[in-house]
Formats: sequence, C-alpha cells, structure tokens
Amino acid sequence: MKSLYAISDIHLSKDSPHLTDAFKAFLNESKESCTHLFILGDLFEIWIGDDDDNSFNQDIKKILIDFTSDGPKTFLMHGNRDFLIGETFANEAGIFILPDPYTLDVNGLKTIISHGDFLCTDDVDYMDFRNKVRSEEWQKNFLSKDIAERNEIANSLRSDSKDATSEKSLDITDVNIESTSNFLKENKPDIFIHGHTHRPKIHEHNSTKRLVLGDWNESGWYCSIIDKDINLEEFKI
Repeated sequence: MKSLYAISDIHLSKDSPHLTDAFKAFLNESKESCTHLFILGDLFEIWIGDDDDNSFNQDIKKILIDFTSDGPKTFLMHGNRDFLIGETFANEAGIFILPDPYTLDVNGLKTIISHGDFLCTDDVDYMDFRNKVRSEEWQKNFLSKDIAERNEIANSLRSDSKDATSEKSLDITDVNIESTSNFLKENKPDIFIHGHTHRPKIHEHNSTKRLVLGDWNESGWYCSIIDKDINLEEFKI
C-alpha cells in the first residue's frame, strides 16, 4: 500500500451542496496522489436504505464511481448516521464495506481504522442507542417500512440526537481514555485512525499515534500516510 488517505464525517446531504462540491473536488485532487482511500463513517448525514435511490444519492454514486473506476481502491466503514449502507450501494459506487474496527498493514506500519464511536463509553445513552440500531431485529423492522416513514423516523432521530448532544459535556461525547488505552494496549498498533468526535488532533499513546479526523463544514480534514510519513491535514471548503 503506497499511499493511504482517510476521511470521515463528511455528512453529505442535499441540504449542504457545498459539502458535495468539496467532496467531489477532494476526490478529483486525490485520484493521482493516493492508492487507497478509506471513508471511516458518516459519509452521509442520513442513510435510510439502499432502496432510497433519489437523485441526490445517485449523484453521490456517480461521483464515487468516477473516482474508483481505474482509480484508488476505496473502502467504507459504517458511521452512526449511515450504518444502513449495504452491498447494493457499495457495488454501484465501486467501493468495499469494511467491518469496524479493521486492521491493515500500511508500508510496514500496523494500522487500525475505525469510526471510533465504540470507544465513547461514557455516553451511556448513545451506546444504548448504538446497540439497538445495530441489531438485526431493529434494522429489519426499520427497512420494512416505506421510504417516507423511514425518512420521518430518521429526521426525528437526528433532531433528538442533536438536542441530546448539546446538553452533554465535551468529556462525555469524546472517547473514553481508559477504554481507548485498553484497546490500544491489547492491539498494539503503530497507528490508530478514527473520526466521530469531530475533534481533529494527533495524540501520542506510548508507541501509538492516534489520529482523530475532523468533520467537514467550513474546513475539510484528511489523514495521509505516504511511505511512513503520517499527516493530519486541514483544507478550506
């Protein structure tokens, strides 16, 4: 693997066309410089199922297939907003879905990638919600509803989530330090890359570098590993 790029928390939606433009521009500029792209969750603000083939979702698939055709191998990991992305979307977009977390070798560096929300163990309400919506029973029931009802439910859940997050302390919504330290001690990676918290920074954990990706809004963020040079980059949108 010559050069890895990782992004997360782009939160694409038809209501934020500037993010779609930024995503398309980033892919165009990255096509020649990276060999592997990893999207570590929350590519979309909301995803209610692969059968919701509206014009916006079709546009994103077209952007991805233009990038992946004869271009970098591209992988996607589920986030807390787009965990219902399935193989139908992946096949049509030319990407591959990975489990979370996932371990890979990047030029001799043991690297673990993740959305990162599984480490937010202080946020008990969120973890309960995460466990519920990741269950096969909940997803089967949700996907059995028509698209209009699913959109209504998803918008309600998003609104409730924003309200709840605004009332929580920054410590609660960040990764738990003890859980993170234990995870890194057990797995011993050279590099751990994740998103979710929207707090971009490079942390040092003994011999491990933990790179936290930022969300895309006024700025975009990506991590690059070229040879063994590791960087966390910000760019204006």
